[in-house]
Amino acid sequence: MSKTRTAYEAANKVMEPGPLSEANPTGTWKDFLTLTKVGIVLNNLITTFTGIWIASVVTDFNLFANLHVLILAILGTAFVVAGGTSLNNFIDRDIDQLMARTNTRPSVTGKIPANQVLWVGLSLSALGTVLLYITEPMAALLGLLGLIIYVVLYTMWTKRTTSLNTVIGSFSGAMPPMIGWAAVDPNLHPIAWGMFLIMFLWQPPHFLALAMKRVDDYRDAGIPMLPVVAGFEMTKRQMVIYIAALIPVSLLLYSFGTVYIIAASVLGAGWLAIGIAGFFMKDDLKWARIMFVYSLNYLTILFILMIAVNVNP
Repeated sequence: MSKTRTAYEAANKVMEPGPLSEANPTGTWKDFLTLTKVGIVLNNLITTFTGIWIASVVTDFNLFANLHVLILAILGTAFVVAGGTSLNNFIDRDIDQLMARTNTRPSVTGKIPANQVLWVGLSLSALGTVLLYITEPMAALLGLLGLIIYVVLYTMWTKRTTSLNTVIGSFSGAMPPMIGWAAVDPNLHPIAWGMFLIMFLWQPPHFLALAMKRVDDYRDAGIPMLPVVAGFEMTKRQMVIYIAALIPVSLLLYSFGTVYIIAASVLGAGWLAIGIAGFFMKDDLKWARIMFVYSLNYLTILFILMIAVNVNP
């Protein structure tokens, strides 16, 4: 039986408890935090805050006099993202037990029973949506849209059926700066869409680098990630194409000034150079690790830079 077929069958059984979920529950607060993938939540909050900050500058919104908007938007986004990642753990526990990277998750080992994982995900998602709605209905709508794309279109469907899963997942991953902007200004400015496009194009090379690093895991679990179904050379080409497209898109925010333009160009050119170097390196996994680390630094530096150049004197 092919691995792809295995993935299709697993997709039809995601609502059934895995064989390890019957273990005696011994979940701690640390285990529950693991469910929410805190690292992913924090990364999303950086881009959310950037959207909030820049929207407040562009619209002359006094953020310090309206701290409740900042607090509600940040908490709402954090809970929605945490809820989505918890639901991802619930749905993926059948394939997570097949991968070395994920087989120690509490949703797999049974430290947290499957029904608790489900309720944590649903509760956090609902709470986050309510907080965003209190802040601004448009922010809640965008948060809910991102949640649906991540849980339904990505986790439950495309992750198990097509190598385009990374592209589909990128739509949800690009929502946080839009949510942040909408919390201040529901009339989404072109700058908000520019940040969305940057996030959208950043994610495929970032996650494809991870997929290359963990290609054996994905192959064992029958997940049709691009390195599994098309090999490393095709994956490298796709990554370079996305990075090349990201450079001019990042410059759409030229209104941020000369410092931003120069820094964004240098960051993008550096990433592109490393990407092209991958065609000449013999150790593909080493190259993938370098690309993964650079992608994290690229995003962090770029969004912090966006905030820095929009600080009013």
